[in-house]
Amino acid sequence: MLELTNINSTMNLNNGVKIPCVGYGTFRTPADVAEKAVKDAIEVGYRHIDTAAVYENEEAVGKGIKDSGIDRQDLFVTSKLWNTNRGYDETKKAFQATLDRLQMDYLDLYLIHWPANRKQFGDDAAKINAETWRAMEDLYHDGKIRAIGVSNFMPHHIVELMKTAKVAPAVDQIEVHPGWPHTEEVKYLQAHNILVEAWAPLGGQGAKVMTNPTIIQIADKYQKTPAQICLRWIIQQGVLPLPKSVHKDRMLANQDIFDFELADEDMKKISLLSNLGGQCADPDNVDF
Repeated sequence: MLELTNINSTMNLNNGVKIPCVGYGTFRTPADVAEKAVKDAIEVGYRHIDTAAVYENEEAVGKGIKDSGIDRQDLFVTSKLWNTNRGYDETKKAFQATLDRLQMDYLDLYLIHWPANRKQFGDDAAKINAETWRAMEDLYHDGKIRAIGVSNFMPHHIVELMKTAKVAPAVDQIEVHPGWPHTEEVKYLQAHNILVEAWAPLGGQGAKVMTNPTIIQIADKYQKTPAQICLRWIIQQGVLPLPKSVHKDRMLANQDIFDFELADEDMKKISLLSNLGGQCADPDNVDF
């Protein structure tokens, strides 16, 4: 088990960059709420903030960071390239637009949000991903991004990307929560020294993770909340969770996962859960 004692204990990326082991997610946090939410998250201790162009809250996230008064260099900030901006030139333009909205001159981590797939692009999908990644590599070598990665890429997408890539992805951010563990994918990525980040670590809207009897039973056993059990299950696999909440009490509660360890039998029970909802999208079948 990694020696992690708090949300800002660091994990190592494959290029040597250190990343705080729990991030604050802003998916589905509207812009009119995100500024205060990000400021509050930083106030209660988060130093790793995750956003994306498609969330339409980058400007608010940037303002929240400025409002916090924390030095930029003390934060780890991630954003993502949206699907309508793939390709070499478009990626560079979109990245600059993201920096402008955030009012920053560099990012700690930039991700391709979804792979181009054959359903939409046929035989051109791999070429589009390769050209997008080439732009990411150039931005990385120019010092504009401290680490580059992908999101929602499955192992076969990584294999295809690495046929032309000169820099391996440092991160793959995928949906991981009880009921949707992506067990084999996590093992593959970790075996290839790619850090896995878990989006929707608590299941997301409409999921039944928090009310699952097994999760509740294990929570009672450890005198923790279902959310804390889920986050501990994730981090104990060496995966980095990105919980989101706009409520300060939950922001704090989501940090309280370092004073206990789940027994192997409980880890297995959680890993075997299925059909608890979530987005559970197949990246090869999305059409957005």
